[in-house]
Amino acid sequence: MSNLEESPASKTAAIDRALYLLGFEIGEISPEKITGQLKVTENCSQPFKVLNGGVSALIAETLASLGAHMTSGFQRVAGVQLSINHIKPAMIGDLIVVEAKPVTVGKKIQVWEVQQWKVNSLPEKKILVSTARVTLLCNLPVPEHARAQEEVIKKYAKL
Repeated sequence: MSNLEESPASKTAAIDRALYLLGFEIGEISPEKITGQLKVTENCSQPFKVLNGGVSALIAETLASLGAHMTSGFQRVAGVQLSINHIKPAMIGDLIVVEAKPVTVGKKIQVWEVQQWKVNSLPEKKILVSTARVTLLCNLPVPEHARAQEEVIKKYAKL
């Protein structure tokens, strides 16, 4: 199987284990936009059968960090602030689509916006589930043990 034929699940497993374990699938990866999707299951929901807000926050910070990592020239980044508003619930069985885009890209600080929608039968009918803003400190040195991750991301990214 070539890189272009690899499943979204295997791509996600290679890039971020926590998202993979929740069932999230990373889609497009570029410095301008990161996308993905999650089918809401019992693994990522509250006892009330709705998407756990902590899972939404994990997705937001992870996708923003991935984008900031690329736009900073693959330097280490660290989230310094996450603000998320949960607008509507997503129930077990709902499909969540996610898009992260940069708001501002500076040499030391980046701000990313991450929106999550539920889409069920009609892709053109998206219902906003949450919106997040993630502020990241950028251009930190990458630890030796994490340097190989750059090549994994480049394997899947549109650069």
